[in-house]
Amino acid sequence: MFTGIIEGLSKLEAIEKENSNVHFTFSCAFTHELKIDQSVAHNGVCLTVIKINGHQYTVTAIDETLQKTNLGNLKVGDEVNIERCMSANGRFDGHIVQGHVDQTGIVTSIIDNKGSWTYTIEYNNKLGNVTVEKGSITLNGTSLTVVDSKDDAFSVCIIPYTFENTVLKHLKVNDVVNLEFDIVGKYVARLLKK
Repeated sequence: MFTGIIEGLSKLEAIEKENSNVHFTFSCAFTHELKIDQSVAHNGVCLTVIKINGHQYTVTAIDETLQKTNLGNLKVGDEVNIERCMSANGRFDGHIVQGHVDQTGIVTSIIDNKGSWTYTIEYNNKLGNVTVEKGSITLNGTSLTVVDSKDDAFSVCIIPYTFENTVLKHLKVNDVVNLEFDIVGKYVARLLKK
């Protein structure tokens, strides 16, 4: 389980395709603390460390992951948000994040509020996912609070610390982002459907 509180940025060093899988090799400030078989969220996608070599580590994305996330758009040199699983004795600062991306969305607007930034994201609401005002959303792995909620779009406000310390600073209009909707909201929506 994750919390959506980004621990750092990881730089993509290499991409290797093997059949329908893609092996991504990254480097980060705490590679020396990682272990084989450990789960690490990359832009909100839970991936397993399969190899560690010096300051670099490798994870594998299968075809389903590549189809449902923005990882297939990555290029060598790109940065991603990373977070290790929450330790059992750690603080729970964000919200419950599984690292299982529900779908992608498109950035439709970025407004500089001279002290914060407002991002608007559109998504396909036919997949049954919903947001609620003041509820939680995970955007590229970052736990955020929904400001405005519509049937197929939502807005979030980004404080300077989050802007500077995540990949959100690199986003542009029309970029594809990974979305994990609030787990409680998903269960409530599914129960109401029944």
